[in-house]
Amino acid sequence: MIPVLLAFSDLALFILRVVFAGVFLVHGVPKIKNLKSTQEWFGSVGFKPGWFWGTLAALLETVGAALILLGLGTQPLGFLLAGQMAVVTLWKMKNGQKLSGGYELDLLLMAIGLILATMGGGALALGF
Repeated sequence: MIPVLLAFSDLALFILRVVFAGVFLVHGVPKIKNLKSTQEWFGSVGFKPGWFWGTLAALLETVGAALILLGLGTQPLGFLLAGQMAVVTLWKMKNGQKLSGGYELDLLLMAIGLILATMGGGALALGF
């Protein structure tokens, strides 16, 4: 461990939290805007009932990411989004996708979610 770098822990958590939230917002907003299509797609790939899982994913990615961006509920929402990425990873593996060009980014998002769930949003967050 390099002690001098510990002074930047809160800044690092802030950057991690903002980037994590930004990625989920970019993917969540289109799901909310096209909720019917999202629900149909979820049902078509085996997540039944599609209306439930599609809505849940769209809300978690959009509302959850917006809250994480502000630093509100970072720990529970980080855990929930990490869980979502674990499901996505397993689904992609089941469907024959490889690590490279398949689910590597999902694994990174899962890891970031777990880091935020265990460490919180840092001193620059509005809440827990």
